[in-house]
Amino acid sequence: MSHEKSFLVGGEGMPGAPPPPSFPQPPFPAGPFPPPPFPQAPGPFPAPAAPYPVPGPFPPGPYPPPGPYPQGPYAQPPYAQPQPMVPGDQDSPLHSTYHEDGPPSYYDNQDFPSAHWDDKSVRQAFIRKVFLVLTVQLSVTFAFVAAFTFFKGVKGFVQRNVWTYYVSYAVFFISLIVLSCCGDFRRKHPWNLVALSILTLSLSYMVGMIASFYNTDAVIMAVGITVVVCFTVVIFSLQTKYDFTSCRGVLIICLVVLILFSILLIFIRNRIMDIIYASLGALLFTCFLAVDTQLILGNKQLALSPEEYVFAALNLYTDIINIFLYILAIIGRAKE
Repeated sequence: MSHEKSFLVGGEGMPGAPPPPSFPQPPFPAGPFPPPPFPQAPGPFPAPAAPYPVPGPFPPGPYPPPGPYPQGPYAQPPYAQPQPMVPGDQDSPLHSTYHEDGPPSYYDNQDFPSAHWDDKSVRQAFIRKVFLVLTVQLSVTFAFVAAFTFFKGVKGFVQRNVWTYYVSYAVFFISLIVLSCCGDFRRKHPWNLVALSILTLSLSYMVGMIASFYNTDAVIMAVGITVVVCFTVVIFSLQTKYDFTSCRGVLIICLVVLILFSILLIFIRNRIMDIIYASLGALLFTCFLAVDTQLILGNKQLALSPEEYVFAALNLYTDIINIFLYILAIIGRAKE
């Protein structure tokens, strides 16, 4: 076999065999050499001028089929990285503060969320400001009551000029609507204090004029009973664990019923009915006083924003004035 290969390589014909067809062959080096990379097809085709290099070594198969692509951990941009919520992280924006940190703002004040109630100094400053404003309001009101009750000249003037009552009532009603419905206005200093001062003066004139139609003894008794009742209710509301703010909806319904009852009394004049109406009104606004007192604490179901000191003082002031007027009506009707 090797002898036949030598004849083929050397170009010499074998004895007894026809000479092979001559093809142009490139010169190859003598000696053993690897076979050409491509098989030689029969026929009169020229062989390649030089051996082509065999492609570089590839890793043995089988090769993995294309796709699916590996799901490796890719780097995420900083804003896309998930932030784990730590249970103890109270300052995290993912941590809900509705049930843990404090109550929500009752009037939906976004400028002062419930997180501000975590600072006790803010809460205490808010309560002090509310009661300071309330003290000034009550001092002005009972000064009017004293003047209209003990000075006969002033008492006679207001009784002869009843139209001033309706003027003061209109001023009071307009200022009350502005402070109750315009949240931005009642938070804007000093205009909120200006509006509250106008409301206080107009209501003080009304209360003093109403008190001028009663006996001096009845007015003094009504003032004393009002002070005792309000002081007791406020202290009880500050100390009790019961949440009066959850009853606000029921109290509003009772207020609507009381208003309808008062309209009925316009057409039905009866002393007993008047006493019953005044007793129900005093009881209802005593409950409102307890609710409004707890609204400024911030540790119940509902709360007021720290910036709502004018509105908080207005609520407490109107509650106390209504309690005084209803107690005065009870005493006055009982002495007739």
